[in-house]
Amino acid sequence: MEAILQYLLTGLSVGSVYAMVGLGFYVMWSAAKAVNFNFGDIVMLGAVLTVVLMDVGVPLLPACLGAVAAAALLAAAIERGFVRPFNREANAIGWMLTTIAVGTMIESATTALFGSNPRRLETPLVEAPLRIGGSGIYPQELLLPVALLVVAVGLEFFYRRTITGRAMRAVAYNRTAAGLVGIDADRMTLLSFGLAGLLGALSGVLIGPVIQASATMGAIIGLKGFLVAIIAGIANARGVVIAGVLYGVSEKFIEAYLSTAARDAIGFSLMVLLLLLFPQGLFGKAEFKKV
Repeated sequence: MEAILQYLLTGLSVGSVYAMVGLGFYVMWSAAKAVNFNFGDIVMLGAVLTVVLMDVGVPLLPACLGAVAAAALLAAAIERGFVRPFNREANAIGWMLTTIAVGTMIESATTALFGSNPRRLETPLVEAPLRIGGSGIYPQELLLPVALLVVAVGLEFFYRRTITGRAMRAVAYNRTAAGLVGIDADRMTLLSFGLAGLLGALSGVLIGPVIQASATMGAIIGLKGFLVAIIAGIANARGVVIAGVLYGVSEKFIEAYLSTAARDAIGFSLMVLLLLLFPQGLFGKAEFKKV
């Protein structure tokens, strides 16, 4: 029983990261019907920039805020320079290649400047584990699902209760109609990518103390976050949260009862199977267009 509780708690923490990254993809897709495929590098920069800022004497909290802000600005710049010019046509895919290329450059530059060895993001929440029902877990890991809940509720409030959020929803629903009523669709898309970058960098800051910061840490997190969004139905925020948490928990049980190698093999195989059974995602709906 203690072991099962341990797997549940750890899986909930990991799944919360996947869900938060998946929400970033949801925000981007809703506004632009395109995503930043180097989003994992935005996650990585959140953790790495925090470590760098702390190295030069910046306290933990200001370092986290500075890193998240810088990564969000970079995500917005990527939309302006590498997504928008290649996303003018309905079926354009040039943004896929350009964002992948930019991601490779970011990771290479980070490796050259930061180094290839993982470094610990120092925080008091990983100094000693808590004992819950006989299982041990760091407070930092418990912070992750709490942060996911706050982000999910905050995102819902933002989209439904603020003028900017409603404008973003209007652009997501019908970009042309939104423009006809005076909404700057390009500006809303830029803000959406910045908001997504904020979510990605925040998830990197939160998971950094647990897995350590490195130039390559975002690759697998970004991939799994994207797959979680696709499996859930990328236009359904609540579905993304549920799918992310469930995937994280299932990963930990597979890892515990089989092996670490089997974890990703079975996890990705399960995702492919679910896509075959539910092409629109578990919580997605088919989109119909009038001709």
